[in-house]
Amino acid sequence: MDEPARPRRMAPVPSEIPAGPTAEELMVRVAKGDERAFELLYDQFAGPIYGLVRRIVRDAAQSEEVAQEVLVELWRTATRYAPDKGSALNWAMTLAHRRAVDRVRSARASTEREQKANFEAARGRPFDEVAESVTARLERSQVRRCLSFLTDLQRESVLLAYYQGYTYREVAEVLSTPQGTIKTRLRDGLIRLRDCLGVTA
Repeated sequence: MDEPARPRRMAPVPSEIPAGPTAEELMVRVAKGDERAFELLYDQFAGPIYGLVRRIVRDAAQSEEVAQEVLVELWRTATRYAPDKGSALNWAMTLAHRRAVDRVRSARASTEREQKANFEAARGRPFDEVAESVTARLERSQVRRCLSFLTDLQRESVLLAYYQGYTYREVAEVLSTPQGTIKTRLRDGLIRLRDCLGVTA
């Protein structure tokens, strides 16, 4: 009589699925030109970056543009990332915030120049674009110099509130900070700006 077939031994099932590389590990690989690592990083970061940019820029099409610019910048400047100074996501979000703020300021400045040109043309006076450009550059240069004396937190709050027209509540939401803290930052930042620019109360 044939012996009954012995049951086959099943391969052990791993208790945990091995974790993929961290964002920080991917950044190190991206810095070495690893395109596959960049694809994985792109999948992780594209959503959060777009979300932050959209809250600042508001316009969907422009937000997509800025988000793509940020991701390209990540690829190009990955060698500058220093793991000891913070997470890869925080570094990427800092880049995204800067790009978004720059886009909003650029769009606003362009709109203001166009409005002024239209106003001057309506009054029948030629618009001196060269003089306007020089004056604007001087003003921007002075303000930029004074902004550099603020702390990073004060500067972020001032740019959002006074250059982008955000309310205290909106600034608090964007920076994930209590409104009371935002008000203190803005007050202290504006005092420093006023002193630097020589504006009398």
